[in-house]
Amino acid sequence: MRAQGPAPETAPPLFPGGGLISYNSIFTTRGLMPESSANIPATARPTFAHESDFNFTWGFYRNFDLTILVPIVTNHFEEVGTPTVGGAGLGDAMVLVKYRFYRRDSRRGTTQASVTVGPKVPTGRTGLTDDNGILLPASLQPGSGSTDLFLAANWTYTGVFNLKRLVADEDFHSLLRSQGTQETRLGSDIESRFWLSYRPYESKNGAREWFIGPVLTWLHTQNDRVVGVTQGGSGGNLLLAGVTTYVGVRPGMHVWLGMDWDVAHSTGALFMPARRHISFGITQQFRVHF
Repeated sequence: MRAQGPAPETAPPLFPGGGLISYNSIFTTRGLMPESSANIPATARPTFAHESDFNFTWGFYRNFDLTILVPIVTNHFEEVGTPTVGGAGLGDAMVLVKYRFYRRDSRRGTTQASVTVGPKVPTGRTGLTDDNGILLPASLQPGSGSTDLFLAANWTYTGVFNLKRLVADEDFHSLLRSQGTQETRLGSDIESRFWLSYRPYESKNGAREWFIGPVLTWLHTQNDRVVGVTQGGSGGNLLLAGVTTYVGVRPGMHVWLGMDWDVAHSTGALFMPARRHISFGITQQFRVHF
């Protein structure tokens, strides 16, 4: 799952010649496997995962920006009656280009829409082992070993119900996966994240502001394929609800905190839905060139 990004609104690109760097720390907790087994299932997901995302974005042209995202991933898997296994390593990096194809300003506010596309490249670690030196399944590795395609469509609507400080923001994206390490193709994802935020405070010069509001996220994951065999019940649907707050502390610098909880999910035999999802981060914008 993706967390709140470096900006409160996902559709707008950076201003031409602008740049930002951000750090995002994401914690995801899952329940234990529905059924225990002597060996770790090939489709097991981490019961606890921490991802540190380092983001560099550059507004290289009007309505376009370029993002390079590099994660460091820590995965742990726990099962009743067995020791915890896992480890940390570099994750798969992404190189993304965003294009804003629509913007309309009115007395109510601004409506914007954009698309994002780019590859996820296999830079991540794929050699984690347990205490006995046995290679962990691909689903527990920081990297996937596959080259995948990321696609997104974003929409931001400022002035919901003619309230200029009420903003609706939709992030709809998909990660289309190919076969990677251990002849495993992890299930492709489709995710929809809707945030309705209100800005109760904004300083006169715009240097300080505060956004807060509810978030609703739906995630669909397809079944994994291991050595060409579909692992039935490893994919499923998940619905999360939570809240995100975003604060501008000084010109160009923002911090954010988001928390989501599981409200409904599929009951596949191998499906491990997220129970809790917490993220926080900090962003600093700057000017790259004029």
